[in-house]
Amino acid sequence: MVDFIQSFKDGLFKINHHDFNEKALSLFRYQAENNTMYKEYLTNLRVDISSIKDILQIPFLPISFFKHHEVLTGNPVIRLIFSSSGTTGAERSKHYVADPEFYKTVSTEIFRKYYGAIKDYIFIALLPSYQENPGSSLIFMINHFMKESSELSPGFLSKNYAKFPSAIQEARSKGKKIILFGVGFALLDLAQELEGIDLSDLIIIETGGMKGRREEMTREELHGILKGAFKLEFVHSEYGMTELLSQAYSKGNGVFECPPWMKIFIRDINDPFSMSNSRNGGINIVDLANIDSCAFIETEDLGRKIDKNTFEVLGRFDNSDVRGCNLLYLN
Repeated sequence: MVDFIQSFKDGLFKINHHDFNEKALSLFRYQAENNTMYKEYLTNLRVDISSIKDILQIPFLPISFFKHHEVLTGNPVIRLIFSSSGTTGAERSKHYVADPEFYKTVSTEIFRKYYGAIKDYIFIALLPSYQENPGSSLIFMINHFMKESSELSPGFLSKNYAKFPSAIQEARSKGKKIILFGVGFALLDLAQELEGIDLSDLIIIETGGMKGRREEMTREELHGILKGAFKLEFVHSEYGMTELLSQAYSKGNGVFECPPWMKIFIRDINDPFSMSNSRNGGINIVDLANIDSCAFIETEDLGRKIDKNTFEVLGRFDNSDVRGCNLLYLN
């Protein structure tokens, strides 16, 4: 077991689109036998593991299982637990992480692929809702980036927006590129508090929407406001979640690109076990970095596949039903 996992991790960054399906099937067979929860799920579905010959035949584990069960492959020592954000009293997803250093390596490799070396950047974070969650995987990742950066980053800024201009000026004095990670509602608050501030020399990476703090809006609407307020040509985005180890990034227009070991599939909105013939539907994710948990996740997001490596996120299923404004995206 240990040999398979270590070998798979060692080869993860060599995966390309030519051998993705082969690697995914190999990991599926391994997790189908060694992940207790996933194995039980497949048994209840009466899936014959030996009959799965194509990646499109693989059953995806509903993401809600992470709220009620330990989703683990094998019996590793747990060194870290990531937990999702949530309203008071709500059940939170938990991702039991056996290898935090591997998560750092994965997130670093993905960042390097899209933005270059971490040491070339100074990082600032405006993530008040995430900071309220001590188990946030996003906070863990950005902390890692800040420590790896050769310059002392201004760090995580609170809602005291009056300190923001001086923090930006200090970062600019270092002569390096600046990345601001920010959640949607906090970026809107910043735009209102510091009207007219010019952040056109920054890369702003939006990490999520309103988190219950403001009225929801589409990503297109949010980015339109932010581009006007901060004098930006593009607003970038990060798409990740507690239950995954990999992230997708968008450099503008809400179009996300996956790293080579991660793929998006679109399922039929009325049949979770059927891949959609349409480009629009529910998002299923294969994240081959999820070696120690489950690599095949049925999310509660709605999306649109653009090509084999890129996609858009259109919204979310509402209590597992598609209704209201979400239906507008699927017409």
